[in-house]
Order: sequence, then C-alpha cells, then structure tokens
Amino acid sequence: MGSLSLLSFSSGLVLIILQLMFLHAHSKTYWKDVSVLKQLKDSVDPKSVTPGSCLSSWDFGVDPCDNLFGDKFTCGLRCDVVLPSGSRVTELALDQAGYWGSLASVSWELPYLQKLDLSGNHFTGGIPDSFSYLTRLQQLGLSGNSFSGSVPDSLGALSSLEEMYLDNNNLEGTIPSSLNGLSNLKRLEIQGNKFAGPFPELGQLGNLYFLDASNNAISGELLATFPASLVELSMRNNSIEGSLPASLSNLPYLQVLDLSHNKLSGSVPASLFTHPSLEQLTLSYNQLGWVEAPANSGLNSEVIAIDLSNNEIRGFLPGFLGMMPKLSALALENNKLTGMIPTQYALKVLLPQGQGVSQFERLLLGGNYLFGPIPGQFLGLKPGSVTINLGDNCLYRCPLRLFFCDGGEQKSLMECKAFAPFIP
Repeated sequence: MGSLSLLSFSSGLVLIILQLMFLHAHSKTYWKDVSVLKQLKDSVDPKSVTPGSCLSSWDFGVDPCDNLFGDKFTCGLRCDVVLPSGSRVTELALDQAGYWGSLASVSWELPYLQKLDLSGNHFTGGIPDSFSYLTRLQQLGLSGNSFSGSVPDSLGALSSLEEMYLDNNNLEGTIPSSLNGLSNLKRLEIQGNKFAGPFPELGQLGNLYFLDASNNAISGELLATFPASLVELSMRNNSIEGSLPASLSNLPYLQVLDLSHNKLSGSVPASLFTHPSLEQLTLSYNQLGWVEAPANSGLNSEVIAIDLSNNEIRGFLPGFLGMMPKLSALALENNKLTGMIPTQYALKVLLPQGQGVSQFERLLLGGNYLFGPIPGQFLGLKPGSVTINLGDNCLYRCPLRLFFCDGGEQKSLMECKAFAPFIP
C-alpha cells in the first residue's frame, strides 16, 4: 500500500514538473509582440522618459513577459500564455508620465491586445489606421493627449470594443458614421475636441449606455434617433440648433440629459417631464421659448433636477413643476417669466422630510419678471436651510437683507411695466 502511494506521488510530481517545463517553454513573448513594444518605446522622445516611469524600466535585454513586475519591466504590460504561440501581450497601459511622441511608426500588430491605455500624456499626430489590427481590443483610452486630425474609419472595424475614450484631444472633422460598426460599444467619450458638422446616426450601437460629445463644435439639428440603450447623453457646449425631438422620450433607460450651451429653440416637450427614467434634465443656455405642460401635471415624474436657466422662456411659472414628486432642484433663472410665484412652489419648499415627496432644496428664479408679494411661507426660512434666489425680478418688497432676495435688486417699475404693462 505504501509503495503504491509513493508511486502515485512520484507520478504526480513528474506530471507537475512536465507541465511547468511545458509552460516555461512557451512563456517567451511572441517575437512580433516584442517588436511592437520596441517600436512604441522608440516612438517616444527619450527626453520625456523620466526616471521611475514605466518606459524607463523597459529593457529589451530580457524577455518582457518573463520579467513583468521585476526591475526590467516594472509596469505597463500584462501578458497571457496563448498556446502554441507562447506569451502574448494582452494589456498595454502606460502611466501618465508625460510621454511625448507619435504613434505613426508603430505597426500595432498585437492581435491579442484587450486594453490599450495611453491617457494623460502628450502623444501627437493622428490616430493610426493600424489600430485596426487590434481585433480583440475591448478598451481604447487616448484621453488627455494632443492627438489631431480626424478619426479614421478603420476604428469602426474594432467590433470587440466596449469602451472608447478619445476625449480632451485636438481631434477634428466630422464624427464618422463608421462607428456604427462598434456593435459591442458601451461607453463613448469624445468630449473636449474640435469635432464639427452634424452628429451622425449611431442607432446601430445597441449596447451604448454612455455618450459624451460635449465641448466640440457640433452643429445642425439634433438627431431624431439615438441608441435606445442610452442611460446618459451629454452634448453640452456645441452649436446644435433646432427643436428638441420628441423621440428623446423613446429612450426608455435615459437618466441624464445635458444639452446645455447650445442653440436649441422651440419648446421643452412635455414628454420629458413624464419620462419613465429621466432624473436629471439640463437645457440651460439655449434659446428655448416655452415649456409644455404634461397632461397629468408630472405626478408620475422621476425627475430630480431641472435646469432651464438662461433661455428665452416666456409665460407664467409652470405650476406643475411644483407638483412633481421627486423634483428637489429647479433653476429657471434669467428667462422672461412673469406672474406670481405659484403656491405649489412655496409649499414644496416647506415640505417635511419623509412624506414620500421631495421638497425644493434649490429653487432659482432670479432674473425674470415675477411680480407680487413674496410668499409668506418663505419669510420664516433661515439662511442655509434651503437655496432660493428671487433677485432681479419685479417682486414687491424683496429687500436684500432677506437671503433669498440677495443676488440682485429688483428691477425698476419702469422696466417691469415696459415688459408687461399689467404688472402692478
């Protein structure tokens, strides 16, 4: 019995040793991968490779994948054994060490690469067409560099890509419709560039949940069709014009919509106030003219925060906004609203906590033509208990010593009557 156990133990030990020898025999980095890594390091200005940075430790006198996290390749790489090829580079994520260089001379033949992150450096030039070789790439991070030129159509061939970060560069031209080929894309960040022209139809991106195209020069009207999977859509600070399409209400999972600092006109559709999932609506700094009231007064609304400030909105303050159960922050500053402050607003400021309905914690109504007395309910409020701004209106007796009247004296009677002769 003892001899049999010893024999089994010996056989198992031999098998483990053989497996280790086999893995070690295939652990050398595939030669083409080593070549690409050398090209990448050579493309970086040596003066920008500072001591202690990842690239400063890359020493090709040894095998990269066999020396990860040692004193020769301290960081920047991940490898996996891919039999029978040996070790292949599966992740390339450089530190934000201020590297200067261009990627034009790198072949990018890394077919097993899943993540490429060069963010927070000073890479210049165009995005290489050769990125199309990265057929297994799932995450591409080029944020915060100085890449220029247009986005190559070849990026649309990266069908495995789930996240793409091109934000805060100097990219220009139009956003290519070839991005529709990124069928698995979940997150697209292209803000902070110089993209111009109309935004393309990207309705084929059925998995996209986050899109940020803010701080560009995108123009034309807003698309009627966006991916139905979107949870957050931000296109602030562009030159988008025309009206808000009612089809935005057809995005069933949308929670955040930010189209501020554009040239939108027309109305704010009633459907946005009854959207099944929308929580944050930001349309400030546009040319919107009026607010459509929903049929049910927004009593089933999920919206928590609304910013419609700095538009051209006319008429009376929409009373239904004071009845939306979850709304706690409302900004209507610097419009052309008139009339008295609705009772619903005053009551919502004073709502006790824990009643299933949110109180106004932030109510900004300054810079309009509101008239009449201050709601009596406001007079008992203490500074710091809530944020209210009623300055620069036509209100009767709103002295600056009251914290909610601060931020600007009331308009003169002459200016108020010039705008609306019925103001008393």
